[in-house]
Amino acid sequence: MGEGLQRILVLGLGMSGMAAARYELSRASSGEGVLVTVVDERGGSEDASLASRARDLRDEGADVFLGVTGVPDGPWDLVVASPGIPPHAAVMLSAKATGASVISEVELGWLIACAPIAAVTGTNGKTTVTALLAHLLRGGGIDARVCGNIGETSVVEAAASAPERAVLVAEVSSFQLALTDRFRPKVAVLLNITPDHLDWHGSREAYGADKAKVFANMGPGDTVIIDIDDPGSAAKVGAAEATGATVARVSRVALRPGGASVVDGVLTVERPDGPVALVAPGELRIRGDHNVSNALAAATAALALGAGSDAVRRGLTSFEPVEHRLEPAGEVGGVRFVNDSKATNPDAVLKALTAFCDEPLIVLLGGRNKHNDLGPLARAVAARAKAAVLFGECLPELHEAFSGLSMTTVEVPTMSQAVMAATRIAVPGDVVLLSPANASFDEFRSYGHRGCEFKRMVHEMPRGSGT
Repeated sequence: MGEGLQRILVLGLGMSGMAAARYELSRASSGEGVLVTVVDERGGSEDASLASRARDLRDEGADVFLGVTGVPDGPWDLVVASPGIPPHAAVMLSAKATGASVISEVELGWLIACAPIAAVTGTNGKTTVTALLAHLLRGGGIDARVCGNIGETSVVEAAASAPERAVLVAEVSSFQLALTDRFRPKVAVLLNITPDHLDWHGSREAYGADKAKVFANMGPGDTVIIDIDDPGSAAKVGAAEATGATVARVSRVALRPGGASVVDGVLTVERPDGPVALVAPGELRIRGDHNVSNALAAATAALALGAGSDAVRRGLTSFEPVEHRLEPAGEVGGVRFVNDSKATNPDAVLKALTAFCDEPLIVLLGGRNKHNDLGPLARAVAARAKAAVLFGECLPELHEAFSGLSMTTVEVPTMSQAVMAATRIAVPGDVVLLSPANASFDEFRSYGHRGCEFKRMVHEMPRGSGT
């Protein structure tokens, strides 16, 4: 090894791992002294896509090891870990045992970025707010580039190509934030903190602490936006203020100094030069109380990043629901179908229930539980919906949660059977809502795959024959 040679280890060959490895390989190909090694606990023999990615990286100059639980001997100058690898995984423990700094791909992206980053996190709503914020900025003539835990562009990829005048609008998960040390976005949005991913983080306290790392390194000149209607995120206001950053409190019910709220029936953001009245909640195309909160957060962030108030008004009224988040999926025989597959925890379903006024609901719940208590969810669904169709791996837990409640429930093994059962129950005027409250991995590759299958089933239903 020559003097100054950097040895980079990448854990995992998902989207984040591939992006990190390719960035480091690009440095090597441009003449920098960089050696790249990639490891993944999964074996290539049972995963053709993984094997193909490994071959590509080997062709580009990386050493790649599949089906291993330990990392090669160091020393390593830097370890970049994919967000899907939990802290207790053998390969993660092995990497940390080398003494090297272990960071996420999000932190690597921040380290190389010329453009400022607006980071959006929270248990629920972050995809909508990320997409909406980018929409508002673009409407104001700002080059906004969506990246992170949304779509197909990693933070590293966006950071490597974005000019200084652009803004990287990054959805960041608790997994990604857990492995950050110096990450400092220009604007950070913390929407809510409710129990989720406890199987990964180990406790509610650890999960909340990792979410709060989004603003841990911020300071004067930066802006932190926190929804204080949510107790979990409201509890982090003091820590945010201690950083020296400007803290804007978002609340649907009361306008705090420097914050945002609904004032006299209009979404309003208080700026240093006075309050900015935007639009009425009814003008939004995204439905539900939670989306009023989401719109307030996104508008506050957009104004802080330099978007004009007129552009923000136009953007708020033109923004459409994101895919798999209270997305209209079609109407058959007078029954409306709504795809909320991204609702992978109970709190997301509780928010979705507020989006339908008095319309009769049939809610589809199921999938793989992430160590969440389903009892409060069951009681809320029983109080609001006419029926619930329960399915998937967590069916025994759902059965127990709904036991003794006064409502119609149907239990079936799979989501396709759940859709069929819902159509038998539904009458014209009903809404069939897929809002599963659980992860998708018992039946599907992702929540997106689950949502697309739901939409396909609705699309293939016979038209004109009733339910």
